[in-house]
Amino acid sequence: MQWLDGLVQGILLGGLYAQYALGMALMFGVMRIVNISHGDLMILLALVGISLASTFGLGPWSVLMVLVALGGIIGVILQRLILNRVVGADPLPSLIATFGLSIALQNAMLQVWSADTRSLQSDGLAQASFQLGPLFVGVLPVIVLVTATALTAALATTMQYTRFGRSLRAASADVEAAAMIGIDPKAVYTGATALAVGILGFAAVFQSMRSTVSPADGAFQLIYAFEAVIIGGMGSIWGAFMGAMVLGISQSIGFRIDPGFGILAGHLVFLLILALRPQGILGKD
Repeated sequence: MQWLDGLVQGILLGGLYAQYALGMALMFGVMRIVNISHGDLMILLALVGISLASTFGLGPWSVLMVLVALGGIIGVILQRLILNRVVGADPLPSLIATFGLSIALQNAMLQVWSADTRSLQSDGLAQASFQLGPLFVGVLPVIVLVTATALTAALATTMQYTRFGRSLRAASADVEAAAMIGIDPKAVYTGATALAVGILGFAAVFQSMRSTVSPADGAFQLIYAFEAVIIGGMGSIWGAFMGAMVLGISQSIGFRIDPGFGILAGHLVFLLILALRPQGILGKD
């Protein structure tokens, strides 16, 4: 029963990691932009949401709508002011630029919010649970998993069947060829980055409802997002979702083996998959 509970809880945890990973799958897996500030942007949105909730008395779902919109605006600013200047075949300039942004964001958040941990009031949702056979399952983690699945399906459909998705894939494959057939790569990339950071609004709300956040937490979310994308396979939206599930289950099982082994178990599984199948679970051979 302990291992069944570990599997279920791992899948639910994977739902949260999938929300970290979807934006990364879009930027890193499709656009080949290495955004080191990915986790810090999520923490920034979470802290802004907590402040809005405490100042204006907003509920978590109102905060969610605000943060998704704010994330989209931040994504547009990020792409137009920074990433459009460094994007290209070589990922190193974007890595250096977003690394600098990451350091700046961390220090700015420390100045504004200090190093204290904070959380978003969930109106009792974080404590609610229901019985599923012999197991008790939290209501909030189920909502997170359902939301992550819906976001993954919507993003995969957008990439596969819409003009925007086809334009983005074309621009990522060959910027010059895309421009020759009438695609504006900068405009497409701006929309994609707005979408990627907007998705972080969901992750910010659910993370701050499930646990606590502080300005120094961004690095952890960045690592989990990278690992999920690489486990699932570069360029695959559903692969990032599956990678998040693998990571969540590995950590959950690891915690049941030993309370100090959970995080390490996830990293070890990541290294194992990287060694045995470097292209990822759904990556092309």
